[in-house]
Amino acid sequence: MFKKILIANRGEIALRIQRACREMGIQAVVVYSEADREAKYVKLAEEAVCIGPAASAQSYLHMPSIISAAEVTDAEAIHPGYGFLSENADFAERVEKSGFKFIGPTPESIRMMGDKVSAKQAMIKAGVPCVPGSEGELPDDPAQVRRIAKSVGYPVIIKAAGGGGGRGMRVVHTEAALIHAVQTTKAEAGAAFGNPAVYMEKFLSNPRHIEIQVMADHFKNAVYLGERDCSMQRRHQKIIEEGPAPGILRKLIDKIGERCAAACKRIGYRGAGTFEFLYENGEFYFIEMNTRVQVEHPVTELITGVDIVKTQIMVAAGEKLPFTQRQIAVKGHAIECRINAEDPFSFVPSPGRITMWHAPGGPGVRVDSHVYTNYFVPPNYDSMVGKIIVYGDTREQAIARMRIALSETLVEGIHTNIPLHRELMVDAKFMSGGTNIHYLEEWIAARKR
Repeated sequence: MFKKILIANRGEIALRIQRACREMGIQAVVVYSEADREAKYVKLAEEAVCIGPAASAQSYLHMPSIISAAEVTDAEAIHPGYGFLSENADFAERVEKSGFKFIGPTPESIRMMGDKVSAKQAMIKAGVPCVPGSEGELPDDPAQVRRIAKSVGYPVIIKAAGGGGGRGMRVVHTEAALIHAVQTTKAEAGAAFGNPAVYMEKFLSNPRHIEIQVMADHFKNAVYLGERDCSMQRRHQKIIEEGPAPGILRKLIDKIGERCAAACKRIGYRGAGTFEFLYENGEFYFIEMNTRVQVEHPVTELITGVDIVKTQIMVAAGEKLPFTQRQIAVKGHAIECRINAEDPFSFVPSPGRITMWHAPGGPGVRVDSHVYTNYFVPPNYDSMVGKIIVYGDTREQAIARMRIALSETLVEGIHTNIPLHRELMVDAKFMSGGTNIHYLEEWIAARKR
């Protein structure tokens, strides 16, 4: 097992990884930008290294600074968390070539699954169902593009092969708009991702967003850890996640989960990963794989009892998975609300000084947050300041506990989206379960009228 790990991230995930290291008896080194000097995980750290100014490009995205921090502190491994460099194959390669272990998949796996075209081709070969569409990158010939769209059927969605997080995609409803949409998306993809390749898929009108958590080791052992429903989202950004997914038969989840685990074995995947699917009319359609720990991993931890971060570290150290598929049982229900520093209904960011922070408590309540009273939320990064996760024996109990937890949470000095969450927890459609990915945006639009 490692003696010392460097955490190449910030915010609540840096604190989460730091706690896992402490539990395992591993020293944790944290890195921070000048804007994060007062963060909780920096104050709690045994070792902390400033790696640059507030700008991400000069700190959390600056590979030489992170590698240097690992060298000067004698760290043996680097955990990238999520976001920043966590799915950057060049960074993973550089970490390994510098003599450190990368706590995540191989650079080859990250490259394969990071390119949406190669990922889809790999999943088709592995027997994982995909959204009908082009078999690879769209050709330059407009006539061929039109033929592909006609065979898929309108509406279609044009997606950037190197995109993610809801960027680099355009829905097309008619043939007249097709070629312009393809050309525009190509130009945007080249500028945003350095890769102008785009592909086409059938646009599903009312799908849910269901994801399967997987974990694999160096020895071709792979398991799936149930599912999460992440359909409550705005502009492709998740707001509420829960597990298990309401109203989906267990046998369907097991069937798709087994295929995901088999795909991991086929491509030689290691570490934590998430297969993301659109689910409509009883069918699953693969859209992408995230080759890192997810923001919403606590949902899975609560319903399976598996510590995902600790297991990531064990696998990276060369150990076998400490459990088999037969030992994984999904029990109860968990819900996670992402708490963002923003206006709850206009979504304008609200950085600044937190003059009061009171976190909720009680049975089945978990709070993952790096903030505290008098902490300054910097304007330079993602607006999430924490996550409230609740567990209950049933979904109804979990919702009741989340309502109580949100009512107990007090944040002053900045705006947060807690009022939005409070309203959603009493919304009839959310309470009945099974809302599609468009529901929240429609709900917000209706509320404004």
